[in-house]
Amino acid sequence: MHPLHRETHLIERIGWLRAAVLGANDGIISTASLVVGVAAASNSSSEVMVAGVAALVAGATSMAAGEYVSVSSQADTESADLAKERRELAEQPESELDELTNIYVDRGLTPSLAREVAMQLTAKDVFATHARDELGLSAHVVARPVQAAFTSAGTFAAGAALPLVMAVLSPPPLIPWIVSGGSLVALALLGAIGAWTGGAGIFRPMLRVVFWGAVAMGATAAIGRLVGHAV
Repeated sequence: MHPLHRETHLIERIGWLRAAVLGANDGIISTASLVVGVAAASNSSSEVMVAGVAALVAGATSMAAGEYVSVSSQADTESADLAKERRELAEQPESELDELTNIYVDRGLTPSLAREVAMQLTAKDVFATHARDELGLSAHVVARPVQAAFTSAGTFAAGAALPLVMAVLSPPPLIPWIVSGGSLVALALLGAIGAWTGGAGIFRPMLRVVFWGAVAMGATAAIGRLVGHAV
């Protein structure tokens, strides 16, 4: 007898991976852009730090709230669909069995085999079978609002801390350059790690995140320079 083969699929990571990558990416880009913009407008290290810390706290809170509300809406929709499915299974089980059979026929099984498969699967757990094969809901894709909120807030704060540390360690005149360069390197690493964790190629994700990070920091630096000269 062959030993039990246990596979771990990358799709199982999608819930927390999306929130983690988005949070860290947002933390680096938004905080670094703000720090660079303020530093370009003023040579005061204290102003740069106040702006950076405010961006970290406000951004982490905003990310948590936004993810929680967004994913909660998804979870509410999933719950409504599951409740509807549970009612239909109780009220019209034969129609639901026919529906499941047709799903398997559409996937390539013969009608007789599809019926047999539907009957055997529903005999084990009728609700889980319909949730998975009719609604497309399973344990690794179900919405988790609290997990998404904490993951986004934590990774945003971690990402935002990087440009703040670089700003503290840099001479005031060099803050825009050091923070920009260091943040772009951090974004490239983040893009590579996120792509590798998700099982994708790393070059295009790195290029995307570095490009948009450079655009954001370049724009705020230009605006900060203009405002600084005007004031």
